Amino acid sequence: MSFLRNGYVTAPLLGALWFLTISSTVAVTMSFATGDAFRPSVILSLFWGVLAGLAVIHGRTVAKIFGVGVGAIGYLGFGPMLSGDVLLLAAIIGHGAAAGFGVLGLLVILDSVVKGPLSRHEFEAAVIRFLTGFGYIFFTAIVLIPFYVMVMTSLKNQSELLQNPLDFSLDLSKGFGLLRSYQELFQDFNFGTYLINSFGISVVTVLVTLAFSVLGAYAVARLRFKGRAAFSRSILLIYMVPMIVLALPIYIAFSMTGLRNSLFGIVLIYPVTTIPVALYMLQGYFRGLPAEIEEAGLMDGLSRLAVIWKITLPLALPALASVSLYVFMIAWNEFLLAFMLLDDPSKFTLTRGIASLNSSEIPRQHLMAGAVIATVPIMAMFLGLERFMTKGLTAGSVKG
Repeated sequence: MSFLRNGYVTAPLLGALWFLTISSTVAVTMSFATGDAFRPSVILSLFWGVLAGLAVIHGRTVAKIFGVGVGAIGYLGFGPMLSGDVLLLAAIIGHGAAAGFGVLGLLVILDSVVKGPLSRHEFEAAVIRFLTGFGYIFFTAIVLIPFYVMVMTSLKNQSELLQNPLDFSLDLSKGFGLLRSYQELFQDFNFGTYLINSFGISVVTVLVTLAFSVLGAYAVARLRFKGRAAFSRSILLIYMVPMIVLALPIYIAFSMTGLRNSLFGIVLIYPVTTIPVALYMLQGYFRGLPAEIEEAGLMDGLSRLAVIWKITLPLALPALASVSLYVFMIAWNEFLLAFMLLDDPSKFTLTRGIASLNSSEIPRQHLMAGAVIATVPIMAMFLGLERFMTKGLTAGSVKG
């Protein structure tokens, strides 16, 4: 491995790998954005990456001039890193983006790489920066590409999907006509009712879960009783049993008691799956709170419940927000129990309603629109509660 610790080896090698990564990323991005068939040119990407790596270690100015030169070659239509039957403007943008991001990324990755021998620290720092950049691109693509395909498909009409199912570009001249699938979901498929049902069930599940898990977690964290350690360690044992194993007994029990096909039955069963994990999360947080503050409250004459309400819960707001978000997401996204217990469309939850769209008789864009409607509220709530949790943690850190 010692021969790799040389600028004339490390720079071309990382340059080739980085340019191949960037050209593949740009090709995928441009294909989704334009509907044209962009493909990364592997051999040329490796070749230009080697040259770019050597240019970077010879100076930032040389590297920038090199990047402009590679972009210019792409402008002339020679296709230095991308290939495919694409429009000229799209090709210019694609080649320019590949060259620009490739060189800019290498300027960061090879920042400590010099001509000649490298120390172990310099070599490892360059490799770590490359792996970090690759990781950001890879995991961002995993998250964004499915979401992008889902959104773009929901904005198409049936003729466009049949003409080219892989074209994920948009015709902005349609204006609000792009939202036709969403309008039809609420008008023809009763999606407003599904949203109300899911939101109500999720909120009730959060309230019921917190009511039981706060008291249970506090008892495990603060009170001394026989079997406390065993109870604490066995809280999550319910998650060792797959829900599919419990599906048939739950279905039989709910059918015999008349709770099947009712929202009340769903509200009863959801907290059973969320209370254990909420107990586990909260007990750890309660143990981290200073017991002296609660003892001072007890000495001032407060009851144990008053101490929990006036002292412990305000201090635990970040944990409560985190648990509430997690429980809400579980209830909002739950599918198996809703699919098994609900048959009346007027009582469907959102996931159950989306499953009803998975039919050959219903256009695919309606299914994708339903998936977008199910995803966006959770994303918005997560971002909102993330800010709340950050404020709660920073505010608590400065109080003496």
